[in-house]
Amino acid sequence: MRRSLVITALVAVAVGGVPTAGAATPARMPDLTWRLSDTGTTAQLRGLAAVSSRVAWASGSRGTVLRTVDSGRTWQRSTPPGSEGLELRDIEAFDATTAVALSIGPGDQSRIYRTTDGGASWTETFRSGEPTAFYDCMAFFDRRHGLAMSDPVDGKFRVLSTDDGGASWRIVPDDGMPPALEGEFGFAASGQCLTVADGRYAWIATGGGATARVLRSADRGLTWAAVDTVLAGGPTAGVYATAFRDKSRGIAVGGDYTVPTGAVDALGVTRDGGRTWSRPKTAPQGYRSGVAWHSILPTVAIAVGPTGSDVTLDGGVRWRQFDSGTFDSVDCTRDGACWASGAAGRVGVLKLTWS
Repeated sequence: MRRSLVITALVAVAVGGVPTAGAATPARMPDLTWRLSDTGTTAQLRGLAAVSSRVAWASGSRGTVLRTVDSGRTWQRSTPPGSEGLELRDIEAFDATTAVALSIGPGDQSRIYRTTDGGASWTETFRSGEPTAFYDCMAFFDRRHGLAMSDPVDGKFRVLSTDDGGASWRIVPDDGMPPALEGEFGFAASGQCLTVADGRYAWIATGGGATARVLRSADRGLTWAAVDTVLAGGPTAGVYATAFRDKSRGIAVGGDYTVPTGAVDALGVTRDGGRTWSRPKTAPQGYRSGVAWHSILPTVAIAVGPTGSDVTLDGGVRWRQFDSGTFDSVDCTRDGACWASGAAGRVGVLKLTWS
């Protein structure tokens, strides 16, 4: 409890807020910064799975998978067999030994690999047999149950389901999936275009169409409802990522990646599970591809993108940029650590520093 109060006070000061009652007040003004880690690779790391303050996985271009078990001081690299030329845009990890990685691309370039020995060996557990499929993201409700999503096939988003931790996958019937808009698809930018919460709720972020939408499910992906958001739509715009603290409170980020500094309608907030979305009072100044809630501080969230990182202290209503470096994805762990990953092998761990 004492740790949470101290962190709350420091974050509040860093973003211009007021420490909560009873929280310790720092003697000097702290800043939020990313402590960068030498990963030993130049791969673009769009996939990120933070397990704890010590354990994290990242994945990306050229079949790259990285794992650290010592808070980023050293990294072990592995490549699933046959993925050397593929983009591993998403990775989900349960601990230091078990992880599931997704490669993107049309047809059989979309594959899923699984390891249970820390990346020493990998098993291919899914390869798309549909030429028009293009898988973008995965998410797990728990160690056994998860979903993966593809861009529309025959006019509807395609969803896979697993109940054995990613060891096998099956296509979910699309009877409960609404039709896709013309040009609509998912952005494989951060592994966060499919997110889940509270054991059975799931959300798919979409773009490419005239309207930026979020599809929501309350039955582990069997049926979905489409909702228009307040984010801008268009061929290169839309919702790139969502994060839900629970079944009700969520944040959607995006924009237009071709206009990375454009901040018009690039973030939305929901308090009813994605049924309705509202604009924040202040928003990040640019396109953002990743977002995550802090696990200990209930109203704190971090958003990242190619032009910087932002923090909110009030559940997404007001945002303040604290870093100008480039990241693609962000993930926070149960023990309060936040990790980010991105271009040129860039990985950072969120730290508080004093100037």
